[in-house]
Amino acid sequence: METLVLTIHILIAVALVVVVLLQRSEGGGLGIGGGGGGFMTARGTANLMTRTTTILAIGFFTTTIILAILAGYSTEPASIVDEVLQQTPAQPSGPTVPTGQ
Repeated sequence: METLVLTIHILIAVALVVVVLLQRSEGGGLGIGGGGGGFMTARGTANLMTRTTTILAIGFFTTTIILAILAGYSTEPASIVDEVLQQTPAQPSGPTVPTGQ
């Protein structure tokens, strides 16, 4: 489940970046240009891009919240200190006795 939501989240993020870069800015930027006689008028394209950006942004925030909820359920709270203490070998307590020689 988490993998599926993460995959959808990544696809939405990539699509959102593409749609934002395709939008025509006031300075021209990377806009889709304005050559005459295209599929849609400039106003229709702007409305379509705005709606698409809004839908993708809503999807992005929704998947972000779902991923946060899934991450909270999948792990129990753990302390880093407890993990370190479990990994380090026990040190002998007391003075060391020289051996040999």
